[in-house]
Amino acid sequence: MASGKLILGLCNVLYLISGGRWTFVLVTIVLSVLYNIEKNKIPIQTPQESSHIYEVDFTSTSFTSSSYIPTSDTTITKRSRAKRSPKLIKVKKPVVDSQPQLTRTLVDLPKQAQIFVFYTTLTGSSHRVAKSLVTKLEGLGLSHAPKLLSLDDDVDDLEEFFLKTPQPEDSEVKNVYLLVLPSYETDSPIDYFLEHLQDTYQDFRVDKYPLRSLLGFAVLGLGDSESWNGEKFCYQAKLADKWMGKLGARRLFPVGTVCMKHEGESKAEEWIDNFTQLLVDEEPFYVDENDSVDDSDNEDSDEVTDSETLVDVEEMGNIIRKSGVESEAKQMVAKDSPTFKSLTKQGYTIVGSHSGVKICRWTKSALRGRGSCYKFAFYGIKSHLCMETTPSLACSNKCVFCWRHGTNPVAKSNWRWEVDPPEKIFNGALAGHYSKIKQMRGIPGIQMDRFQEAFQVRHCALSLVGEPIFYPHINEFIGMLHGQHISSFLVCNAQHPDHLAKLNKVTQLYLSIDAPTKTDLKKVDRPLNSDFWERLMSCLDIIRTTQAHQRTVFRLTLVKGFNMGDIESYADMVERAMPSQIEIKGATFCGSSNGNGNPLTMQNIPFYEECKQFVIALNEELQGRGLDYDIAAEHAHSCCILMAQRKFQINGKWHTHIDYPKFFQLLESGEDFVDTDYIKETPEWAVWGSDGAGFNPEDTKYDRKAEKLKKKIEREEKAKLEIEV
Repeated sequence: MASGKLILGLCNVLYLISGGRWTFVLVTIVLSVLYNIEKNKIPIQTPQESSHIYEVDFTSTSFTSSSYIPTSDTTITKRSRAKRSPKLIKVKKPVVDSQPQLTRTLVDLPKQAQIFVFYTTLTGSSHRVAKSLVTKLEGLGLSHAPKLLSLDDDVDDLEEFFLKTPQPEDSEVKNVYLLVLPSYETDSPIDYFLEHLQDTYQDFRVDKYPLRSLLGFAVLGLGDSESWNGEKFCYQAKLADKWMGKLGARRLFPVGTVCMKHEGESKAEEWIDNFTQLLVDEEPFYVDENDSVDDSDNEDSDEVTDSETLVDVEEMGNIIRKSGVESEAKQMVAKDSPTFKSLTKQGYTIVGSHSGVKICRWTKSALRGRGSCYKFAFYGIKSHLCMETTPSLACSNKCVFCWRHGTNPVAKSNWRWEVDPPEKIFNGALAGHYSKIKQMRGIPGIQMDRFQEAFQVRHCALSLVGEPIFYPHINEFIGMLHGQHISSFLVCNAQHPDHLAKLNKVTQLYLSIDAPTKTDLKKVDRPLNSDFWERLMSCLDIIRTTQAHQRTVFRLTLVKGFNMGDIESYADMVERAMPSQIEIKGATFCGSSNGNGNPLTMQNIPFYEECKQFVIALNEELQGRGLDYDIAAEHAHSCCILMAQRKFQINGKWHTHIDYPKFFQLLESGEDFVDTDYIKETPEWAVWGSDGAGFNPEDTKYDRKAEKLKKKIEREEKAKLEIEV
């Protein structure tokens, strides 16, 4: 400060010598004196004294004493606003840890555990091995008898066992799952089970480890190491073992792999014996707790940095494909698959990889002049001019009355196979149909004129098996039929509302209504989709709105003891959808039950009189509600009856038949038209209550039972004559 005063004085002297004014110098001196006086009045603040002025941090969410910062601090940290940067998506390899931290737990497998043995079978081997496993377990004196369940037939809803788990009455009892699974490098029903496990694991809406409540599980795989060797050998059993572990289940025993071709069931018995030692041995054993995702089976587990995983959104598709989420599509029915062998044995011609064609028994009957099916009585379709086919052999139901006994593939709502072009299916179906017609030329009783007519298909029933509407190019396929003036009768099971809404014009659209309530429908159709009832209701609404221009038919298949009650609920569904017509048909018995998943017996097949009583009751209920329906036609030989809206009754005569040339004329005109624009009068012999009961008088009635009895009597008489001679 002293040096400052000296400098100020020298500046003033130099200023005066150079001719400066005294007034400016005096002002400078006065200001300097005043500054010194004011400075001496301010006390010096010691470090111990605190200031009453605070700087407040307004970024804090709570204003407490710790939120205030004294100004005496020499360093003040200032918060700067974060800079905005482009949003980046981080993608990591599908590996959680290179070495997952799994805790080992000591587990005692008590004999009071409830053991479930699940199996799925293609050729019967898995069923035999599973039964052998159950027999072995039963001999161990378990507190609870093991339960043998088929994943194809006994388990209607996989979520009941593989999302939730059965809850025993005794909370102390734990469940154990044993799975006996075949593996083939072809599409099979087991793929649906594996798809369910994977979807459950990837579904963020459910518990991460829903199977943690299980005491444990083990998988036994059966396969053919000669035909499917390497990674393909028992690969589906290995996948089941993997996904069960990922869902939180404890692995009790290593997955077994048995070659049924070379090692046979003796090797499977060895695995069974080793596993059952767990129950015999009272010593507890260690299992790995899946508290974290078990990804130890992934090959690539190297750690990666964020800089290596920053990717463009456009590259995510490639990353997903590389990670294995999208797998190569299989053929629905490959030629070397058991499904192919089973269906061809039943008389199918497999077209491409997912379609089929088959000769109906009514086609054979019509060729011999013994009558056509109910479609001729109701709609004017001659059976020998009709081709029965489907572009999709897969179905989303496992109906108890299905005549395929669950041999066809299953799927929920996503097409997961290779897709054949519609041209291939169309040409292949016609070729397969004509080939089967040729094979019938040597059958006794074939009428030559009808045999020659049969080589010009005029009608196509898309109702063979599976779900035709599920085929991704169904509209293109129908267009090819119409291009050749082949009528289209499409049957759907009311489980694919999205596909139904997008369907183009068909000659007649069927909706299967197999039960009046949600409980009954689950028991009859055994649907795969958990929201099956909501899907059905959506389809009813679509029939009344989006597809109101179509000629629509409700198809009711009556099964005694399953769905012949609750007439009012059936009427509710009719009132909701208002179909053009309603077909009521008694179920057909298709063989034994236990071995093929079909629980029906002859006791479940209604007589024609019982079907008539049902129809009369339904008709009275609909008319009592003011709905304009009535009974129109019948075909007693098929145990089938037709109801229709009265708009098809003109001048007191029913017009349920179809004018097919008129249909194609309207279709090709491009104009809008409805169900009553291409109708034709129903013949008298087909009308409800007629003497013929729906049988064409031009044909010859053939009573198979009477003919068999007649031939038996002839053989016995002939034998007696030979003895006498």
